[in-house]
Amino acid sequence: MEAVIPPRSNRTELRKVDWFVYKERHLIECFFNKIKHYRRIFSRYEKTARNDIGMLRFVSALIWLR
Repeated sequence: MEAVIPPRSNRTELRKVDWFVYKERHLIECFFNKIKHYRRIFSRYEKTARNDIGMLRFVSALIWLR
């Protein structure tokens, strides 16, 4: 693994940052934050993995259609 977040400005040794990967990471974090607004997904009410994945796909489609 390597760090994806940019270093602080006061750091003595600056490391390189791949800004494309950083933007992709940000999109994924925002997606997980949006998923948490749906209580059924966040609390994992479903008992089987098949139903859990089905609800996750449904919520993903709802978020995508916004």
